[in-house]
Parts: sequence; C-alpha cells; structure tokens
Amino acid sequence: MLVVVSHVNQSEIHCINPNCHRPYPQPWGNRFCSSCGSPLRLLDRYVPLRQLGTGGFAQIYTVWDSHTQTEKVLKVLLQTSPKALELFVQEAKVLANLNHPGVPQVDADGYFQVHFSDTSGQVNLPCLVMEKINGLTLEEIQNQYPHGCPPEMVLNWSLQAVDILQHLHHRHIIHRDIKPSNLMLRNSSPSGTGGELVLIDFGGVKQFREVILRRQTSSTRLFSSGYSPPEQIGGTHVGVQADFYALGMTMIVLLTGKEPSELENPLDGEFNWLPELQKTSNTDINPQLVNLLNEMVEQDAKLRPANAGIIHKRLTKIANQSPGTQVLPAIKLNLQNAIAQIIHAIAKAIFYCGKICLRTIQACFYTIWAMILTTIGAGVGIFTGFLVLQRTLWGQQITEIVHQIIPTLATGTQTFLGSEMILFMGAGLGTAWGLTTAGVFGQRRRYLIASLMGVIGYGLGYFVWQLMELQYGSTGILGGVLVAVALVTLGLGLRSHYIVHAIIAAYGTAIGLSLSISLGLPILDLSNPLQWGDVWSSFIFFGLAGISMSFWLAVSYYLVVPILRLIGWR
Repeated sequence: MLVVVSHVNQSEIHCINPNCHRPYPQPWGNRFCSSCGSPLRLLDRYVPLRQLGTGGFAQIYTVWDSHTQTEKVLKVLLQTSPKALELFVQEAKVLANLNHPGVPQVDADGYFQVHFSDTSGQVNLPCLVMEKINGLTLEEIQNQYPHGCPPEMVLNWSLQAVDILQHLHHRHIIHRDIKPSNLMLRNSSPSGTGGELVLIDFGGVKQFREVILRRQTSSTRLFSSGYSPPEQIGGTHVGVQADFYALGMTMIVLLTGKEPSELENPLDGEFNWLPELQKTSNTDINPQLVNLLNEMVEQDAKLRPANAGIIHKRLTKIANQSPGTQVLPAIKLNLQNAIAQIIHAIAKAIFYCGKICLRTIQACFYTIWAMILTTIGAGVGIFTGFLVLQRTLWGQQITEIVHQIIPTLATGTQTFLGSEMILFMGAGLGTAWGLTTAGVFGQRRRYLIASLMGVIGYGLGYFVWQLMELQYGSTGILGGVLVAVALVTLGLGLRSHYIVHAIIAAYGTAIGLSLSISLGLPILDLSNPLQWGDVWSSFIFFGLAGISMSFWLAVSYYLVVPILRLIGWR
C-alpha cells in the first residue's frame, strides 16, 4: 500500500527491533528491514520515522499514521520484567480512558504487541501509540529564563496543571512523576507564551481507591529525585498529595531557575527556596502564592492541601489579587479555557465524524470484497468437489468407513453419504481461501491453517448435520452450520477476540441460512447421491453461507469488538 507523506522525509524510516545492527535509515516503501528483516509497517498502519529518545524502560519514536495521515508518538517497551509490562499496560489503559485536552489522546486500539523473530530468537515488543504534542516542555522553556520564569506565567501554568490533576484524581489516578520535563505547552512560542499545558509520561501512574488510601498500603518505589515526596521515595502509601508535592516543587524550580538540590542548605540539608527567590527578579511575587507552594512541599503529606479543588480555588484568588501582572482574572481565564475546550471538542467531533464516515465506507468495501471472494472460492471448491466425486472412489470409501464406526447412520431415515462430505470439504476449502485472500478483518493470512480448518470445519459440520438430523429432523442443518462456521473463523488468524468472532459469525450465519430456507430458496437435496445437476443448488447454498459469514464477521470486527474494547475487554 502506497502512503503519501507530503511533509515527512521519505528516507527517515527506523526499525524498532532493539537487536537490529543497522536500524536507520531504511528506504521509504520497504515493508521489512534491510538489515534484520523485521517488519517496518506496524499493524499495516504505523511507520516509525525517527527515534526521539529513551524514557524509563521504553524507546520513543515518531511514527506516521497512514490512516489519519498524521504524525504520532510510538512508545516501545524494551524492559522484559513483569512489573515493567504491568506499568506499561496500565499507562495504555489509563490514557485510553482519559478525555482531557491536558492529556495526550490514545485511541482504544492504541496498545498492541509486535511479534517477530531474528537471529537472537523471538522478539515481543509491547507498543503504545499516542497523540504527538508539538511544543516545548517547561524544562526547555526554563532554559530561556535562567534567573526564573515570570510569576504570571508560573501562576497560569499552575492553574492549568491543577485542572489536569482534578481530572485525574476524580478518576482515582495519581500521576506520581510531575516535573518540568513532563509538562509541555502545546504549540507554544520559544519564550513560553501561549500554548495549552499538557501532562505527559503516564508510565508511573497509580490507580487508587479511597478505602485503600486510608489503609495506607505500600506502593511501588518509583520516583524522580528532587520532585517526589518522602513517602513516595520510601515506598510507603502514596495519595493525591504526592502529586501536589511534585507540582509545588516544579513551580518553585521554575520561579527560581534552580534545581531542587540547589535549594537545600548545604549545612543541614533543609529545603529553603526563599533566599534563592530573592536573588531573582521575582521579588514582587504574591506572598499568598509563596505560602501555598510552601504548603504543597511539606514533608508530611497530612499538612499539604487535601485536594486539587482547594489548590485551584486559592490559585484563582491569587490570580485575581496579583497587581500589575499580566495574569488574566479568574473569570476571564476560565472563560478562555471553556471556549478553548468547546472549540477543541467541536474540532474533535468533526474529526471523529469524518473518521467514522470514512471507516464505514471502508468497512462496506472490505465486506463486499470478502463476500465476492468467498462466493468465488466456494464455487471453485464445489466444482473441485464434484470432479473428485466423478473421478475417484473417495466418496464410497468414506461412506463405508463412517458406516462401520456409526452403524445407525446407514439405517437412519437420512443415510450418510461420503460424496456429500467431500463436497462440503471442498466448499469449506474454497470458502476459507476466499476469506483469507480477501485479507480483511485484521487477518494474518495463514493460508495453510485456514485451509485445514475449512476442510475440517465443513467436513465435521456435515457430519454433525447428519447426526442431529437423525434425532431432530431438519433443524440438524443449524448444528452443522454452527460447527462449520465457528471452526473456519477460528482458523482465519484474527488478531484478538477469537471466540467472540466465532460465536457471532456462526450464529449469524445459521440464522441467515434458516431465513433463506424458510423463504423457499433451494437447498441441497441430501436424500440421493449428488449429480452434476446439483451444482447450481450447491453453489447457492454455500454461496449464501459465505456471504452471511462475511457479513457477520464484519459486524463482529467493526461493531461488537470495538464496543468490547471500549468497556475494557481486551
């Protein structure tokens, strides 16, 4: 598939295999790495462009999303420990469930795993794709103000950061890694003016419940030196006050232009940032802001503000009282934020509506394509089956073997015929090949496995049909269809939710065929040996089965499974 990238350098493709000896550069258009043979197009959608850096246990890349025609950020977990994987999966789950302009957006299917093999063996890389934030971090902006950022800017950032924390804490999420390098201004100028604050790097998030916090359970030891509170460094219980400590320390660093270690008394190690503040040009800072920051960085978590709402209220009051500053009054600031969020929501709604329309058209095209190839495959399989019946004795041999194993099939009202089983097996082989060739519904195109499951599924389906017909009459066809379609679906190599796809496709196809039969459409006559005159009725029956299977697989893939992912069943 050719992807047109107008503003991306088409020579910048990067292999994400950590064992690759020459991962960069790769020629644009290559599907596999010329050095190690690893796939360069992830999920047939994301193309890694260049490496941004390393964060924690992961490698960070920019990727080109061929579906949305935009750049995004890819985070690849390199650490293989169970705890690292647990934190990585938790980050993906948290980001997918958050909806706030101050948090990077992640699609419901943004988390996936890439499997490939190289000379070192099997490689399994958990991946997370998220929105790319274009802008500067507060750490980068601080470099423009070596003697401290202006108080009005820091106050504005504090209000936005607390608003983000309110959103997280209301959803029982603690970030645990707030610092200048993890706060970005979206589309900001080099001086730090303008831009919307975004909190990034959710690799250390912790989900909590109030009852658990009151019990004071221990936490995983994950901290950033200078910004994490004592309880987090010690590995004891961590509450929302840990984020307040980190945010307060971040704002103090921005105001003074000094790192946390430089704000400690070298004699006794006591933290005291006010002397350094006096050396800056920020001597006219509001005393109430100083008091609030001192409370936020208290060593005892109980002495810090109880929740983000209290901090936001006090910051808003300080913003209203700050004389001679450029900080907008709280009402105007809230109005601007509200307007910005409305515009962001409208733009996002328009984008998603367009995306849904395009995806619907694409889904319809893929489904029709699958129906066509499945019908053609079934027709070829039926024709091949009739040739085998006319040219060989396989049908008679299968009949004798089955009658020896289950004698009742030879004396029942519906006699088992091996010729019909061969026809079913041929139709199953053709149907499986048609679906696999279509390559839709996220398949891996496993022709051999799909072919075997098609032959076994349809052959076993016919066998079940015969057994049930002896006891339940004409309803035996439903049992045969359920078995046949379910086994074929399981052999297609779908990426996830195999049982869900199999159940929906099987029951949907069985119901569809039942309705077709009730409307008087021709069905196979199994009371007599098959002849060439039965080709047309066989084609109609198996063609309808393939069309119905394709339709219900589309329903499962495009509707049911996304809903299951949305509610958390991955």
